[in-house]
Amino acid sequence: MSALTWAIGDIGCPDHLDVLAAPEADLGAVVTALKALPWDVMVLSNLAPDATNATRLAAALTRRGCAIRREALRSCPYLELPSSWEEYLASLSAARRQNLRRKERNLRRNHAVVVVDYGPERLDEGWRRLVALHQLRWSGAGTFSDPRIEQLHHCFVREAARRGQLWLSTLELDGDPAAAWYGFAHRDTVYFYQSGRDPRWAAESVGHVLMAMMIRRAIERGYRRFDFLRGAEPYKMQWTASRRVTVELVAFRPNWRGQWLRGLDLAGRLRSRLLAHNHDERTRPDPASV
Repeated sequence: MSALTWAIGDIGCPDHLDVLAAPEADLGAVVTALKALPWDVMVLSNLAPDATNATRLAAALTRRGCAIRREALRSCPYLELPSSWEEYLASLSAARRQNLRRKERNLRRNHAVVVVDYGPERLDEGWRRLVALHQLRWSGAGTFSDPRIEQLHHCFVREAARRGQLWLSTLELDGDPAAAWYGFAHRDTVYFYQSGRDPRWAAESVGHVLMAMMIRRAIERGYRRFDFLRGAEPYKMQWTASRRVTVELVAFRPNWRGQWLRGLDLAGRLRSRLLAHNHDERTRPDPASV
């Protein structure tokens, strides 16, 4: 059995993908080329919900006899940015607003606070600090413990820095890096990818303060959206309630292997739904006991 998917797979956790093609491209011709390749199932994951070219490709595959499955995959929180930081603060609850201000005020009262930005001339230094702080935060088991991911992103930050799109910063307290933030900008959006912090400063919420600074910077520079990318973790959802959901598109080739895989896929999905239903039934309170 052979599967066709993105060349990079899921290394680096890409989101909001689409098939690279001009709007006027004939995707029927692409299907002809694809069918010359040895695959039984094609998996295009992490698609943007409005991935136009992937939708067009799926339609062309359907016309050539392929069965298509399309379903929601992962939540990606995002924040529509207002015109000012004060406007954003005003959208929060009073308690949340006061908490944000208090955390930064306390840091500035007790320490010399400096945000250091790393451009092309200090890129390697900034990258080393990000990786070190991220690994400290996760006791050595963070994202960059996979050398493939570390190498991929090290190459990416060089290109992003060359294009002026890189956001790589550390928050220094009394001259020592306490937290790091890594993302990039494209068009009207700032994307947050990864962060790190020294656990010694956990009580001071240094990661929280640095995130607030980056959101404020995005607003002040005129960006319209701040995208937290995949994962609806609490530390992201405390900044926004909005989210987009990426999509997975699976095409099964109209041969016996493709149809067999489709049957296995349907059976597995049915089993998962039945298990979830049975779990809900077991955990539902007895009306007589309520």
